Amino acid sequence: MSTARLDVLTIGNAIVDVLSRAEEDFLAGHAMPKGSMTLIDEARAVAIYDAMGPGIEVSGGSAANTAAGIASLGGKAGFVGLVRDDLLGTVFAHDIRAAGVAYATAAASSGPATARCLILVTPDGERTMNTYLGAAQNLTTDHIDRATVEAATITYLEGYLWDPPAAKAAFLDAAGIAHAAGRQVALTLSDAFCVGRYRDEFLDLMRRGVVDLVFANEAEVKALYSTADFDDALVQLRADAKQAVVTRSEKGALFTAAGATVTVPAHPVAEVVDTTGAGDLFAAGFLFGHARGIDAATALRIGALAAAEVISHIGARPQKTLADLAAGAGLIR
Repeated sequence: MSTARLDVLTIGNAIVDVLSRAEEDFLAGHAMPKGSMTLIDEARAVAIYDAMGPGIEVSGGSAANTAAGIASLGGKAGFVGLVRDDLLGTVFAHDIRAAGVAYATAAASSGPATARCLILVTPDGERTMNTYLGAAQNLTTDHIDRATVEAATITYLEGYLWDPPAAKAAFLDAAGIAHAAGRQVALTLSDAFCVGRYRDEFLDLMRRGVVDLVFANEAEVKALYSTADFDDALVQLRADAKQAVVTRSEKGALFTAAGATVTVPAHPVAEVVDTTGAGDLFAAGFLFGHARGIDAATALRIGALAAAEVISHIGARPQKTLADLAAGAGLIR
């Protein structure tokens, strides 16, 4: 196995987030399940955008946010995701490169517009997402560069990308390339509603060893095993996954592998402003540590610190340099 050029290569939907504050009656009035991620068409995207209050537009997308977090920690991150050659596509490409992430996916010259996610943040900090996938769903195996995958210690896929069949094929192709090169493959389950759509397929990926490391939150693990009992779900997860990270909000997080489990508490945060990106940044912290050979407990703590930073402000990418925060906490040198 050659020396890796990237710590982590993430593959996911290239999306521009539009964030706005909203009361819960706005969600109810527009039939939005609170805390969910709903896929919408372009007409619905226009209707919600017109009804939203003032918004903040920032480049996002789950796997892209994770890549930006890894770069903020001082790691070497790459991202694969498709945009259109339009204004939002230009904004997305500029932002992710400015964050220090290697991004070389050529923009599409025709077809749907660049994806956008309309995020409504309620007063408790919870986010409800309405996603128009646009160009992002047209990612194919043609966009997977073999040499780049082979050069990454870990290739990481967001579960949201499992919706479009061609993108699904692209991930499976990347996973095969990574394993042939002796690299690791990770998957985030992304959303309980996403798990509901693809439960059997996600379980199959774990059981066949297509993925080596699974990321999930408590709700997603329960959804995966169709149970309200977290302990029962965790027992089943240990049996199916080679390695898994589970976040539990204020209850902290855990890593389990080979029958052993490590747990850490949540990192303290003065005020929860917006939970958008919390899971993405937790994954960034853990993946950074895991790729660098840092022990699981410390990697979990780096993830908790990164998540705490991102929920302290509006937006899904860090506003402070995570490497400085982690060094100040004694987690990295």
